[in-house]
Amino acid sequence: MTLSALEVLFSTPAVRRVTDEPIDDQAIWTVLDAAVHGPYKGDDPQWAWIVVRDQATRDRIGAIYRHGWETMAVGRRAKLRRILRRFAGERSWTIDPPEAPQTANDRAGDHLAEHIQDAPVWIVAVRHGIEGRPTLDDAASIYGAVQQLMLAARALGIGSVLTTMHREREREVMEVLGLPGDARPLAIVPLGRPASGGFARPKRPPVETVVHWDRWGAVRARPPPDGS
Repeated sequence: MTLSALEVLFSTPAVRRVTDEPIDDQAIWTVLDAAVHGPYKGDDPQWAWIVVRDQATRDRIGAIYRHGWETMAVGRRAKLRRILRRFAGERSWTIDPPEAPQTANDRAGDHLAEHIQDAPVWIVAVRHGIEGRPTLDDAASIYGAVQQLMLAARALGIGSVLTTMHREREREVMEVLGLPGDARPLAIVPLGRPASGGFARPKRPPVETVVHWDRWGAVRARPPPDGS
């Protein structure tokens, strides 16, 4: 089935649960071709793309990714628990507050951290020619291309998600990938066939609630689809 551009745009969620079904080379070349035709700041794109199929490489970087996720998740959950304790104290509760409940995003993030190495292929988006720490301009020069890659993957029935948790231990990842000193792995995009849920339209707040016209706070009613 051929999808329209708008159908792809409206049905490209972050897919964190994928099968181990192989992704063929032709599909990989197609999504990378789409990526390099994406927007770029300047005339000389300083990007590179690493296709990671090797299981040992994915295992090593997966362990680095899990460490970053667990560090972030433990800190966030500890903060929520402190809030619950304070709330309990204000209410004079005598019972210990429960652990902060996990959201669906938390559970999906946990799953990705545990299984990221199981995705059959990764695309690592690399920006080179960088001195010192990457800047917002460095990121802006490649994330548009990453989005095009993900949209192309969706058109082929392949799920994807943009991840950056590995950057907590970036130097180790650079060593595993053999990157030179002026190159940074700004994103890892695991690719795979969705394990469940397919490509349902992501749940988002109505666009009317987040759009301002000309200045902050100026809202406008959205007309009916037929324009009447």
